[in-house]
Order: sequence, then C-alpha cells, then structure tokens
Amino acid sequence: MTIVVTGATGNVGRPLVNELASAGCRVRAVTRNPGAVFPAGVEVVTSPFDALEGASAVFLNSRALGVQLADVVARAQRGRVTKLVALSALNADDDFSRQPSRFRGDRNKEVEQFAVESGLAWVSLRPGVFASNFAGMWAAQIRAGDVVSGPCAGASTAPIVDSDIAAVAARALLSDELDGRKVPLTGPQAFTNSELVEIIGAVLGRPLTYRDVPSDVVREQFIRIGLGAGFADAYIALLAETADKPALVTHEVEKIVGHPAVTFAQWVAERRGLFTREA
Repeated sequence: MTIVVTGATGNVGRPLVNELASAGCRVRAVTRNPGAVFPAGVEVVTSPFDALEGASAVFLNSRALGVQLADVVARAQRGRVTKLVALSALNADDDFSRQPSRFRGDRNKEVEQFAVESGLAWVSLRPGVFASNFAGMWAAQIRAGDVVSGPCAGASTAPIVDSDIAAVAARALLSDELDGRKVPLTGPQAFTNSELVEIIGAVLGRPLTYRDVPSDVVREQFIRIGLGAGFADAYIALLAETADKPALVTHEVEKIVGHPAVTFAQWVAERRGLFTREA
C-alpha cells in the first residue's frame, strides 16, 4: 500500500514517516523542502496532489496543507484513496477564541469534518498539548537562568510526546481498528506549569522555578515577538480555562500501541541538550 504523509517534516510527520517506512510501507512524504532526508525508499513529493496518484491512505495535516486542504480531500475522494487520518486536537470543539493553534494555521475542526464527511474510512486523532511546545516556550529561558516566566502557574496539561502521536497515527493508517473514531490522546499524567518546570529542573539537576507573570504583560510579549493579539488572547484564555483544574488524562496511547506513553521527564531527559547552557 502507498501512504501519503502531509507535513512530513513536522513534529508528527517525520516520526510517522519513519514508523511507516519501518513497517515496510511505500511512503510519499509531502514537504516544501525537496532536499529533506528520510529513510531509504521514501518518496519525497512537493505537491500533495501529485502524491495522491495511486495512494491508498492519507495523513492530513491542516497546517501543512493550508488553503489546499479541501481540494486535497476532494481529489482523494475521486481517486483510489480509501482512508483519511486527520490530525485534529483535543480542544477541536472549543470556541475558536480558546484555540491558539488556529492563529498558527491549524484547522482542527475543519480537517476532522472533511475526513468524517468524505465517505471514506476515517480516523481523527485529537492530541492535547505537545511536549515539544514547552521547548519552544521555555528552553531559551532555562538556558539563560533558573527562572521560567509565564502566565497561569496553576494551569494544567498532560503533555504528549510527538512520537506517541505518530505511533497511533501509524496504527490508524495500517489497520481498521480505529476507523470511525475521534481518538483523544494525552500524556500519562497531568501537571501544572510550575510542576513541569520542576520536572525539567530535576532532570537537569538544577533548582528551576516558575514565575507567574500577569496576563497583560504576556499578551504584550506575544504581540512584540510577532505572534499577534489573536494568538495571545486565545493562549491566555486556554490556560485560564485549566487553572487549578487537572487536565484530562487518557490512556489511549498504551491501549492502542501496547506500551505506556512517554512521560514528560523521559522526553526532557532525551532532549536535555535543548535546555542546557551549552546548547
């Protein structure tokens, strides 16, 4: 079978390509970077439409596809594709004002709806907060000192590691056991922002602390670095929604792939270089 992976150089796409290649699948990796390096045998394609020729299943990443999303699904319906696996999000049903990823190009609600209404076999993956988000938000601060500044110290998340999402996506593409499901995916335990920073400190052997910053200050910082007021307001609203309330924890990763989800501490330990002063 031939499987198309859109967003193939992304946080989920790259480990998914590796999983599928290891399983012996013919994989077409869709990326805007024709020089991207993948395992031997993986076909690199710059156009999702070219990739669909003769394909049997497609992994849909709405951010990567952008305005082409609807047309790619329509082309898949007219071709030989029999299954769509959509990368959505745990909060896809929330009001858009609490979905900061929409301001980065994600269309979680839409990609899921396209898959469901396609008439093809479908699976929607609904991961929560990615562990990798915390590297982007906190790594530079931790390399510079022992204090992480941010909003809502008590906001709770259950970070999921990108490779676990990819492992579930591979199972969804290679079997029918998840067909017709919207699968909520989280890490194995919920933590507050303060606790997550303490975990990073414990792994690094440093006494790190989280300093709560007023929301208006955070908003100004986001706008100053170019993320925009919409993203800032949605991010703050999302955190406020989870303040002092443990985040949802599911155990779908272990049920589906047969091994426990990677813990946040394990993820940090495997990437400690991101957080060290020598990085």
